[in-house]
Amino acid sequence: MRITHIDHYNIRLKPSDLKVIRDFYVDVLGLTEGARPHFNFPGYWLYGGADAAILHLAATLPDQADGISPEKPTGQFDHISLKASDSVSARARLVAAGVPFDERPVPGWRMNQIFFKDPAGLKVELTFDMEREDHLPK
Repeated sequence: MRITHIDHYNIRLKPSDLKVIRDFYVDVLGLTEGARPHFNFPGYWLYGGADAAILHLAATLPDQADGISPEKPTGQFDHISLKASDSVSARARLVAAGVPFDERPVPGWRMNQIFFKDPAGLKVELTFDMEREDHLPK
């Protein structure tokens, strides 16, 4: 077996929180809502490209007894990192949405990170390859 990359991450939410979190990732980060299997619980699959469902949002219903609850702390999990491009646009979108963020260059590497929290309180990192950023049209 060989692991090659993260396929997706899943956020469990109260049904009443689904739309707020969906709207944040669509409106602020530019993900798009796409195809999702017909599960027996509400949710969304959000895509970063034509065939890549990066984020799964799933409602936890009262009758589900799988032990997963949106009220449980995330324990040692710290954040999810998303490879991104166009840091200028990313900053502008976060500012326009009123989302506070921290920015950190990666020491000794041509990479930059932007950290913020989504409306559910999860920390998200956007990672930018500054070599590529230097070649973006201005």
